[in-house]
Amino acid sequence: MTLHMGTAGWTIPKLAAEQFAGAGSHLQQYASRMNAVEINSSFYRPHRKTTYERWAATTPDDFEFSVKIPKQITHEKRLRDCADELKQFLDEVGGLDNKLGPLLIQLPPSLAWDETITRGFFTILRAAHSGAVVCEPRHVSWFGDEPAHQLAEFGIGRVAADPSVVAVAAVPGGDFETCYFRWHGSPRIYYSSYDSSALAAVTARLIRSESLSRDVWCIFDNTAEGAAIQDALELMRLVTQAGNGRENYGEDEKGATAPSHQP
Repeated sequence: MTLHMGTAGWTIPKLAAEQFAGAGSHLQQYASRMNAVEINSSFYRPHRKTTYERWAATTPDDFEFSVKIPKQITHEKRLRDCADELKQFLDEVGGLDNKLGPLLIQLPPSLAWDETITRGFFTILRAAHSGAVVCEPRHVSWFGDEPAHQLAEFGIGRVAADPSVVAVAAVPGGDFETCYFRWHGSPRIYYSSYDSSALAAVTARLIRSESLSRDVWCIFDNTAEGAAIQDALELMRLVTQAGNGRENYGEDEKGATAPSHQP
């Protein structure tokens, strides 16, 4: 298993600056401690291919980027008639070359699963891109057997999210080649940090995922007041500390019940 750990974006808050000392850009300083980052800005605006190339060139060889698919595709066109927009996006992120990790499809809470619409979109996506893809649906209709089977059919992992809209949304689903965890902060989304018991539970879940997945990603998105960096650093410490004791962390993640987080 490769564990990719990081935050949404590479902003380093002042309180954590001493832990990222060194020369270079903010991204280079961030990459001195983390081995992955989730690019969220691509959701709001396009970036030139040369920008992605520069980011790839200034990070270590084992560093990877996940990239969020534009809102024009997911929220405005709602997965319909977006082949041109998808092609443009894939051309741009191609600048990351072998440092491109999963593409992240985050869907609006109002977008229900529709077998025909999603099949059409996933077919176009897979015809153009063979790499890792994960999806974070936020409508309850996505968490039954049929949507999970469709995601698996197209080799797309369902994101395990916290907070989750239903209990099963807190564990990975769909295809398990890539298990992707997104921690948004709870109880106050984007703001709250995770306490020691919550991070210990996350550690156990990441380690259990080793039996399921070749690649495991854990991204903290509670960035509004800088909690994400501190949570990621502490989680890295806990995972390292766990070391060879991984067999003590219980049942396979696929059948696990999501822990309750009370930051």
